[in-house]
Amino acid sequence: MTALLAVDVGVRTGLALYGDDGRLRWYRSHNLGSIARLRRAAPAFITEYGATVVVAEGGGSVADVWEAACDRLGVDYIRVSAERWRAELLLARDQRTGEDAKRTADAIARRVIEWSGAPRPTSLRHDAAEAILVGLWGVVQLGWLPAIPRELRP
Repeated sequence: MTALLAVDVGVRTGLALYGDDGRLRWYRSHNLGSIARLRRAAPAFITEYGATVVVAEGGGSVADVWEAACDRLGVDYIRVSAERWRAELLLARDQRTGEDAKRTADAIARRVIEWSGAPRPTSLRHDAAEAILVGLWGVVQLGWLPAIPRELRP
């Protein structure tokens, strides 16, 4: 099975797994506490979840950990900026402030969860919501979905 692991990078990491049908399988948030723990966890996440591609939003040394893990495992890695995926998934008025963008990302992520038939959240942390949208952006970029489904657009 082909699978995309979407990551909102950070010590508190948002994760979302998509199947090759472009649908969300699951999502979660992990507080790893340190870069050292992330270095051990990243390869384990990739292999445990069977990711064939990782799409990560973020930069710096934390994103470098994910890239290095992908390189060692032979998994494709795509790094995307928040500005890029937000430009394609959010309306300009929803990006005026970071708070506006996070609120809109949460609402769209909940629609993705419902559309995909994934378990509904009791709570949805913003890092998991952003990982869901990074993954949605990724499956469209890879052609697993031809476009953002109409019911998921803002």
